[in-house]
Amino acid sequence: MEIARTFLESQPLVALAFAIGAGYLLGQVSIRGFALGAGAVLFTGLAIGAIAPKASLPGVVGTIGLLMFLYGVGIQYGRQFFAGLAGPGLVWNALALAGVLGSMAVALGAAQLLGLSVPTAVGLFAGSGTSTAALHAALVAAGSQEPAVGYSVAYPFGVVGPILAIYLLTAFLKPKLAPPPPALRYGEVTVDQPAAIGQRIDAIERLLPAGVQMIGLRRGLHNLLPAPSMVLAGNDALFLVGQPDALAKATGMLGHDQPRQVIGDRSDFDVVRVYVSKPGLLGRSIAELPMPDFPARISHVRRGDVELLAAPDLVIESGDRLVVIAPSDKIAAVRAHFGDSIRATAEFSYVSAGLGMMLGLLLGCIPIPLPGLGRFTLGVACGPLIMALVLGWLGRTGPISWRMPAPANLVLRNFGLTLFLAVVAIGAGKPFVDTVAREGIPILLAGAAVLLTNVLLIMLIGFYVLKIPFDSLVGVMSGATGNPAIPAYGSRLLQSDRVDVGYATIFPSMTIVKVLAAQVVVMLLAGTAG
Repeated sequence: MEIARTFLESQPLVALAFAIGAGYLLGQVSIRGFALGAGAVLFTGLAIGAIAPKASLPGVVGTIGLLMFLYGVGIQYGRQFFAGLAGPGLVWNALALAGVLGSMAVALGAAQLLGLSVPTAVGLFAGSGTSTAALHAALVAAGSQEPAVGYSVAYPFGVVGPILAIYLLTAFLKPKLAPPPPALRYGEVTVDQPAAIGQRIDAIERLLPAGVQMIGLRRGLHNLLPAPSMVLAGNDALFLVGQPDALAKATGMLGHDQPRQVIGDRSDFDVVRVYVSKPGLLGRSIAELPMPDFPARISHVRRGDVELLAAPDLVIESGDRLVVIAPSDKIAAVRAHFGDSIRATAEFSYVSAGLGMMLGLLLGCIPIPLPGLGRFTLGVACGPLIMALVLGWLGRTGPISWRMPAPANLVLRNFGLTLFLAVVAIGAGKPFVDTVAREGIPILLAGAAVLLTNVLLIMLIGFYVLKIPFDSLVGVMSGATGNPAIPAYGSRLLQSDRVDVGYATIFPSMTIVKVLAAQVVVMLLAGTAG
């Protein structure tokens, strides 16, 4: 043990790499479908820190990781966050706020009963909400490692507790979930309805139900791209794309289902799937997107795991894959026009990322007056998150596209979170062991109580009083508790993407609330406690 301690303390980068590698290995261990994922890095870091206290790295290393994580979150969820505020998001955020502030009150009460310091109590609050940003704010405000000790104690409950709650409440409440939106489908219809025959294509498109688009027309023995001025004739075959219900309604309006007429003949036009990788095409709507100098039409867009109809106002993002109808002899030209490099799914502009992070850091430096307390700053924990939310919502400013492909964003966030957890955990390993040895079971129970206050307030009030759909409610609770493993488990268990929507609506705002609450409580109470 002494040899290991001496080696790790002399090679802190080795200790960091080992904490990350061993943590992810431990995080892959699944027990009845539950795995810690990146959260396991916390435990391997604590173990290394307990064995080799001097193996900790400079705090700026962890701060860089936190910056990467928060910036990625803001860019990813900016649109959903602001869109959610215009719908049910205000009610959802008010419910999440009640849960978060309730957990803070329980943390302070438990600390008073157990004789713990205010920074340790705030650490319990941050750990139960798995909020690395709140931990960082508390560490800066306290000027000590005390918040990290409370965070380390409560973090396991912050990960495991909500997942167990989702499982148990789903089994107990047996909620009825709305079916997920169906995937897009192709359909063909032979025009024989008198009301459709003789009508121009643009007039027919205005009458089509929402969720379906016309992308091809077969007349005689040839396939054509429908032009607005074309007039439909009897026995024309139309090629449609959209949701199944919308396709069925469109078929009833126009004629009868007659598959394999258009798609069965690829001699004139074919379907090609291309990645948009040319920078000049990103950030533009479908209506603004430059098209090749030959007939071609975008059917729909594949973004991550989601298929989107090519509506005129849909903005193209880096990593999008277009489904294009084009002449059969022009497939290579279509690929060249859009770029079609798979590297676009994993790359992003370091210019926009660097500028965006810089703007967030500058925002975090601005002193904000707080009546009765003096001034405080948003700091590294909150400034970059707020700025990234705004930039993610804007999408593009002049020539700069702020968004990044989902795979690249995921890598950035996960690496940043892992780096921050490992650095913080190694530094807190020895204090954590000393605290648990000194306080024993009571501090562990306090961490569980803080977490359960947040979870049960949200789930019970949301389900029984506010009547929020269960899958959306799980997303709200996931956003309030914070760890990405929680909505991932909820989505997998409930088979609903509404969990992710709820998480995206709540997580950014509650991260800001946790950061401010942690900073304000330490500033207000730490000096007067005891």
